[in-house]
Amino acid sequence: GAEGSTLMSYFSKNQIQALKPKITFSTLRDLQCPVLQSNELQGKPDESCSTEELFEWLGAVLNQVSLDNKSSSFLSTYCCPQPNTMVEKAFLCTITGFIIPEKIIQLLEQLCCYFGEPKLAYWLTLTVHGFADSPVSWRESEHGFHKGGENLYNFVIFRNLDYWLQMAVGTNDDCPP
Repeated sequence: GAEGSTLMSYFSKNQIQALKPKITFSTLRDLQCPVLQSNELQGKPDESCSTEELFEWLGAVLNQVSLDNKSSSFLSTYCCPQPNTMVEKAFLCTITGFIIPEKIIQLLEQLCCYFGEPKLAYWLTLTVHGFADSPVSWRESEHGFHKGGENLYNFVIFRNLDYWLQMAVGTNDDCPP
């Protein structure tokens, strides 16, 4: 309506433009992946990894940290938690930009449809990072962006459509109810 055209003229006068999210695709080859069991949140020795181990491993993969546990010019090393399995190919899609909640739900539903026909994967994941300086907070607490700004959540969806929901928030933030 009229309000929309007024708003659009404001944006065009001030050289403000809408940006579309940036989408990148990559294939990770010969990736060691943790073995997970949907009903074992704590993991079991020699059978499955815990939610914490997965979360740490996922952070390393998403940040392109080498998982070969070989030291070079740095002091620390990282390797995939045990037990793990070698995956010949893993697909990584990264969407950067402002994504509305409805689109995230749509992505999650599409990922669940992935298991509708027989696939080799036992699980898949969707991670959503908020902006560090996001005004969003949970409950009555101010978002603690001056302390780190962490705000993310991660869905791990299993072949049987069970799922884990992992959340990380900053030290000053409350977890959602």
